[in-house]
Amino acid sequence: MDDDPDYQLSFYQETELAKDISSSILKDAITAALIRQGINRAQISIALVDDARIASINESYLHHDGPTDVITFDLRDDMPEASNESISSPEHDNIDGEIVISVETALRESTRRGHSPNAETALYAVHGTLHLIGFDDKTKEEADRMHALEDVILSTVGVGQVFGKQDNDHD
Repeated sequence: MDDDPDYQLSFYQETELAKDISSSILKDAITAALIRQGINRAQISIALVDDARIASINESYLHHDGPTDVITFDLRDDMPEASNESISSPEHDNIDGEIVISVETALRESTRRGHSPNAETALYAVHGTLHLIGFDDKTKEEADRMHALEDVILSTVGVGQVFGKQDNDHD
């Protein structure tokens, strides 16, 4: 990895609900994920939207009904296959993508899970970033691996465990 990675992160607040979401926490979380996975260059736009907007995107692009927490779009022409090799491969260390986060879902889920909206939104930002890097969560093993890594990354930036916390709170 280069000594000085080149990360261009752009934030777009498309809902008034995002007014209290810290873009600096999101930036720190995304940057930590990129550095941890050895990504040298990244150009990522992050859109903070409401449930209606993400539901529309979910329907249009993924053909799923209703809102979801986060959707990612890999904008590279040479998108790597999701595998361990592609995640760490030097020829795939350039990310170009978009992360769409439902702040409305984050607000609802953070209340339900007992942590801050910033922590929940940071979880979604890291989750989306890991998808852009090449991680997948289609199987339980892949999902467990992603969620554990999300908590490690969020802990390194001072947010602490978010995903794993919900499991520990219900013991």
